[in-house]
Amino acid sequence: MKRFTSILVGMFITICVSAQQNNFRILGGELSNSAATSVEDIDEVLPRMKALGLNTVLVPVYWELMEPVEGHWDFTLVDSTIDVARQQGLKIVPLWFGVWKNSMSCYAPAWFKRDVKRFPRAVTSEGKPLEIASCFSDNVLQADLKAFSALMQHIAQKDPQREVVVMMQIENEIGMLESARDHSPLAEKAYRQLVPPTLLKALNSKKKGTWAEVFGTDDYADEKFMAWHYACYVEHLAKAARRIHNIPLYVNAAMNSRGRKPGEYPSAGPLAHLADIWKAGAPSIDFLAPDIYDTGFKSWAAQYAMPLRPQENLKATDKKYSMGRESREIKNRLFIPESRCCTNSGVRALYAFGEHQALGFSPFAIDQASPEETQSVTKAYNLLSQVFRVKPQNTWGLLFDQEDRERIIDDEGVLMTCRHYFTLPWDPRATDGSIWPEGGAMLVRLGKYDYLLAGSGVVIDFKTRTEKEQEASRAGVGEQQKKLGEDGFAEAGGTSQTPIKPFTGSRLGLLSVDEVRIDEQGQMHYLRRDNGDQSHQGRHARISVGDWKILHIQLYEYK
Repeated sequence: MKRFTSILVGMFITICVSAQQNNFRILGGELSNSAATSVEDIDEVLPRMKALGLNTVLVPVYWELMEPVEGHWDFTLVDSTIDVARQQGLKIVPLWFGVWKNSMSCYAPAWFKRDVKRFPRAVTSEGKPLEIASCFSDNVLQADLKAFSALMQHIAQKDPQREVVVMMQIENEIGMLESARDHSPLAEKAYRQLVPPTLLKALNSKKKGTWAEVFGTDDYADEKFMAWHYACYVEHLAKAARRIHNIPLYVNAAMNSRGRKPGEYPSAGPLAHLADIWKAGAPSIDFLAPDIYDTGFKSWAAQYAMPLRPQENLKATDKKYSMGRESREIKNRLFIPESRCCTNSGVRALYAFGEHQALGFSPFAIDQASPEETQSVTKAYNLLSQVFRVKPQNTWGLLFDQEDRERIIDDEGVLMTCRHYFTLPWDPRATDGSIWPEGGAMLVRLGKYDYLLAGSGVVIDFKTRTEKEQEASRAGVGEQQKKLGEDGFAEAGGTSQTPIKPFTGSRLGLLSVDEVRIDEQGQMHYLRRDNGDQSHQGRHARISVGDWKILHIQLYEYK
């Protein structure tokens, strides 16, 4: 048995390395919750997703439709999804809407819902039963496990070479609502038990005792109790999946945003502040994934691109997602399975891939979004599919709005000042009172003084470190930098009364700024030279709001 398991793991790593060599990233979209509930739905929606430029579609698999009668399986929708995806050249990530979807057990079959004695519900601290099956019930687990295992077995037979189904989500936005934890009799029994040594070790806790003795009795302590048990529940499903069909597995989380407390958001889900508990309880899960709908996209994304602690080594499950960049190895690869589908989705995708080398990005309910919203996704994915064909030395993500307008990057002495395009005052949209659309890009270093900028609504200039320092020093002693018009001339006259120190050192100039496209072999093809007015007479490279481009930027140094 051990030899067989080793063979499977070896096969899995080989497959993942092969996918890595092909530079596959998930340029995805998730279907709305009631999509793909009929063959007609699938036949209509998947070709439409292909036309939008997606390479992967996240598709719910509904337990209630797969097992309408206990023990009797109907894989019609699963088969249709795989068949149509194969025809369209799409990859699929099934979402197991099993016992929990957005905390609730709404996709469980009728026979499961009606039998509350056999499949008990979670209960609030006030004793109110919820439409949430209790994770402490072995009957609940076994019914879920049986159905999920049947699904994995069927996928293994239908797509044995993993040509279409590339990953699996287990459950959806797990968590308790109304109360921070379950207070059913089974839960209360578990709550009185000792905290498992495995968890204490993972948390480096020297305390021993019951949950209340180790963690206390507030809502956040209750959340830790539930997180452990949810994670252990999911581990049963994940281990079964590994034995049947070894593909990457993940769980997704609804964010703890807007000042909400556990139970006001789905308490105990796979949230960043509970990551150690989830990784200890569900080691077979490859990564935790954030569903980002609230403001602060960059902050949420950063919480899930978790760096390794110095004493940690990469496990095999981490290595399979490495991109060969040892300085940025991570223990939780960023994958965003759900994000608000909006006109800013495209630049957010560019940011996620550039800044965090994300595994994938996926706007939610893209099948119901307006053309204005999907257009940004299509254009960004077109740029990303080209940029993924080159071999970068380093990458960064840029994302700006009306409040967060600037970022300075120091790339081994090359100071890149990156800003929102509307920080240039020449576009009337910058000052007409409207809210700025987000601007963003993926910035790629190809070599010394050699960069790609792929995105929309950004401007970037390049200076040496000494040049930037002297510029800041002059400003600090009262030298006012003159505002320049679009022609590069001063907007108004006037001289400073402060003596100016002589300039020392070297400067960076733009050797060339070319709009390019990148073919399937990774070769760049020249489209247009940006110079003169388009580069502010050699002062910067820019992509206007509403334009989507790849710029090849080459610099030179002079004194």
